Amino acid sequence: MGTLPEATFESELFGHRKGSFTDARSDRAGRFQTARGGTLFLDEIGNMPLASQAKLLTALERREVTPIGADRPEAIDVRIVSATNLDEARLFDPGVFRPDLLFRLNTIVIRVPPLRERSGDIPGLLHHYLSLYEAQYARPVRELAPSALERLCAWPWPGNVRALRHACERAVILASQDDYRYEDFGLAMPVQAAPPAAGVKDAAEDGAFRLGALERETIAAALDKAKGNISLAARMLGLSRAALYRKLGKHGI
Repeated sequence: MGTLPEATFESELFGHRKGSFTDARSDRAGRFQTARGGTLFLDEIGNMPLASQAKLLTALERREVTPIGADRPEAIDVRIVSATNLDEARLFDPGVFRPDLLFRLNTIVIRVPPLRERSGDIPGLLHHYLSLYEAQYARPVRELAPSALERLCAWPWPGNVRALRHACERAVILASQDDYRYEDFGLAMPVQAAPPAAGVKDAAEDGAFRLGALERETIAAALDKAKGNISLAARMLGLSRAALYRKLGKHGI
């Protein structure tokens, strides 16, 4: 929901009629109509502009939507499931999210704890994503070293499952041993906002140097695996071709 431009919000959710605007070459059902009798999942709902929130609230309260260019509303019958990564303090801020829409949506609330609070899920997630990327990149099946599993389960995972998934992809691409080692996952603690304490400047600079060296090593390894194919290497690294070219220049590769 956070990626929907306000200009296309109503068309995407409520549909439109042919000729109702310049590019409307045919009638189009909105998400509410296509989900009729089922479930509509609204992701990142906390990132919606307030104006769009008002339109969504009206549709939910009236249980009907009016496609752009239509003369009469259409009844809707859907179950709404919504998700947000906003913390509750911001979610209850009326300058960020409308209280009336929040009360309309939060009939049943499921709070998903961060991954660091459910470390028992980590082994299963690691197995799933390592197997997934082994198949995707046609890489050999490897076991996870016990010492690596122990450290990965203790990692705080500030990016939750998304971060774990990307770490598994990196490990599959770059692993060169018979099993996965902790170092294959390329984990580094996020930079703290607080200024460094006295006497740690040299250590910070050394850390930046090592991170730069790790990035160069990662890019070089991906290029080697891709046999010099820039597009394939960029996909492996999760970068655009342009971003990869910039990093190649940066590291003199």
